[in-house]
Amino acid sequence: MNLIEKYLAEAAGLSEVKAGQDIRAEVSLVAAHDVTAPIAIEQFRKIGVDSVFDPDRVFFIIDHIFPASTIKARESFWIMQDFAKEFGTALYKGGEGVIHQVLYEKHRAKPGELVVIADSHTCTCGGYGAIGIGVGSTELAAAMATGQLDLEVPEVVQIYLKGQLKPNVFGKDMILYLGEIFGSDYLTDKALLISGPGIDCFSVEERMTVCNMGTELGSMITLFGSHEADNDVKETREIDLDSLNPKIARPFSPVNVTDVKDESGQAITQVVVGSCTNGRLNDMAEVVKRLEGRKVHPDVNMLIIPASKQVLSDMEDLGWTRILSDAGATVLNPGCGPCFGAHQGLVSDQDVVVSTTNRNFPGRMGSVKGRIYLASPATAAASALNGKITVPDAL
Repeated sequence: MNLIEKYLAEAAGLSEVKAGQDIRAEVSLVAAHDVTAPIAIEQFRKIGVDSVFDPDRVFFIIDHIFPASTIKARESFWIMQDFAKEFGTALYKGGEGVIHQVLYEKHRAKPGELVVIADSHTCTCGGYGAIGIGVGSTELAAAMATGQLDLEVPEVVQIYLKGQLKPNVFGKDMILYLGEIFGSDYLTDKALLISGPGIDCFSVEERMTVCNMGTELGSMITLFGSHEADNDVKETREIDLDSLNPKIARPFSPVNVTDVKDESGQAITQVVVGSCTNGRLNDMAEVVKRLEGRKVHPDVNMLIIPASKQVLSDMEDLGWTRILSDAGATVLNPGCGPCFGAHQGLVSDQDVVVSTTNRNFPGRMGSVKGRIYLASPATAAASALNGKITVPDAL
């Protein structure tokens, strides 16, 4: 068995599993946010049970639309609060950050444990060794009640990394490159295992960025493994990190990828740095060191959204929020921000955006005609300064 199969076998209480096998696995954590939780709660009540499987391992968070931009959004809060009080689960009421970052900071699963969240980017926790699976609200309701998840063991595709990253290349560039290789369909219902000595180029936070966007490639599970190649996989593809350049996803797909230099010079109107993909302290560091003592281009609206209250607090302690403000950027409250397309920085038909978020589908941030490019925080910062898409300098 490969590493992912070993973890799934352990969760299912089996000595071994194989691709295509249906299993029932024990889950370690179950969670949902203000968009998915109300539906999951409704389905849970229909089941008719009088308790969740473990109140200490179920939590909710308001992160997608905080502060509330509609009456319906605010009503979701009351649904979640009533449930949390009734069943004794944790509820983060808003401003704490994005669900995947709060999970990492406050409920971090151990390597091999199974995390189930009603959100497609649950694979983020593969950056610190956990198995993250995104599910629908109905499946989540069942998991809240039973502490179990039914799934089919996926085939595993392995990425074997060797070499070293260039100074201005990051985890975001690597996952965009994988999108360029695989497209959005090849990995559907498969798992992605990343191994090899090249994994040492990526901190845990950078690994979380890579795993976060595995879902954009169709991957069911994305996980960092070890230095050694795992031989018991469907296929292995080798990547030399030395050859990797800064990447950018053009409208209107996360896998419509090319080198940043190929889009260099494209005028932009907005830059967004944040989200569960690139809103951590290491991401902010790349922006701050490029913006310190400089000014955002006058034609650019630059938004900074920390991934959590802890990230924001650390930024304030380091003096970074002042540096960003002095440069002309706007620091918003922790959360999803405009990524979900509900508030805080929505775009119009004429906007051209460089964003560190994970999706650039038509209408993702507002107008279906607004053009969104996806890139690393370094590329986003360089572009904000110049008012056009710019290859980041190696600092």
